[in-house]
Amino acid sequence: MLMGIELLFLPPYSPNLNLIERYWKFVKKHVLAAKEYPTFEAFYQVIESFVQTAHISHEEQLKSLLTWNFQTLPEVSKIAA
Repeated sequence: MLMGIELLFLPPYSPNLNLIERYWKFVKKHVLAAKEYPTFEAFYQVIESFVQTAHISHEEQLKSLLTWNFQTLPEVSKIAA
């Protein structure tokens, strides 16, 4: 760790580890699930409003969703030693 920065290398395709993918899934679940909007503007407004207030109205859910708390496996070279 250099200067307090730890690099985490992720597999090329790992949406479950990508925080923005988790957040977008959360937004879609609350805004888009089984709903229709009459115009694109209405659709846009609902999403924008949700994103602007989600950190307040869904604080606890987002705390657990947007965390780096996931299981990691030790490096193979450390196991073999």
